Amino acid sequence: MRFPTVTSPHTERPNSVTWTMLWVIIALVPGSIAMIWYFGWGILINMLLASLVAVAGEAAVLKLRSRPVMPAVGDLSAVVTALLFALAVPPLLPWWLTVLGVGFAIIVVKHMYGGIGYNPFNPAMAGYVLLLISYPVEMTAWLPPRMINEQVLGLGQTLSVIFTGTLPAGLDWDAITMATPLDTMRTQLDLNIMISEIRLSPLWGDFGGMGWEWVGNWFLLGGLFLLYKRVISWHIPVAMLVVLLSIAMLFHALDQETHPFGLFHIFSGGTLLGAFFIATDPVSACTTRKGQLIYGACIGVLIFVIRTWGGYPDAVAFAVLLMNMAAPTIDYYTQPRVFGHGP
Repeated sequence: MRFPTVTSPHTERPNSVTWTMLWVIIALVPGSIAMIWYFGWGILINMLLASLVAVAGEAAVLKLRSRPVMPAVGDLSAVVTALLFALAVPPLLPWWLTVLGVGFAIIVVKHMYGGIGYNPFNPAMAGYVLLLISYPVEMTAWLPPRMINEQVLGLGQTLSVIFTGTLPAGLDWDAITMATPLDTMRTQLDLNIMISEIRLSPLWGDFGGMGWEWVGNWFLLGGLFLLYKRVISWHIPVAMLVVLLSIAMLFHALDQETHPFGLFHIFSGGTLLGAFFIATDPVSACTTRKGQLIYGACIGVLIFVIRTWGGYPDAVAFAVLLMNMAAPTIDYYTQPRVFGHGP
């Protein structure tokens, strides 16, 4: 009896772009719920608005390019970009800035270079940086976490602020917004206030800012889920976090009053979200194993350098975009030896 022979691969592989993006979305759920709980309905509204704009923008561009719409829209890559962008921006960001940032990410950063698989930069972070540089005031106005927020906004009030810019009666922006822990730490250190004094504020938790620590823990859980499902490899996040923590601990040991404890850098801002969900973007990151270690380590170095001496305290987006430019060169010089060839 003859059996038909088909081409490789000979094992059924359920992996696809759609499944990969679906796993990423599932992994984002714990951290997203934590952010909604600590920082209000604005997070959810931004996620929904950004997803709608991303899908609509991708469909429009594909139509203009005479490409089939449904296969590309259905792969969920635009939704992942939108969610990552929405989780990075402030909860009360005006709706038109969300539209501008996501539109730039999808239309310019992704499709101007040919669409998924061809973009050299992470679209979500490029959209975020565009807004941060162009509208720094709006992009740094964060709500206090729930446990220290005396003016918690309801769903209706949040919708009103985002879509009309109208604040509840008797409130102004200074009453409902505050700087992030990274901004606060950097600003007060520039005023020559010692860390032991800075941490007397109720804003601080064990390592980072109140609330931000738990958000980081839930994104860490989502990242471990991605590692378990083998959606990402450990090389980039581990290299990034280990190098960032090591440098931070070294400087903390040299001067504990001007450099915070190393875990402050891990559990503040977007470090853990960046390590597992942003830096590991398979298109704009390195592909070789050795290259991924170098890539992740360099991101960790850049985050610390920009946070400590630069003008943008969070720094994750800038570090990732800078290393996106270096990724092709790193891959070129870290190609593994081809089997059958000498060293």
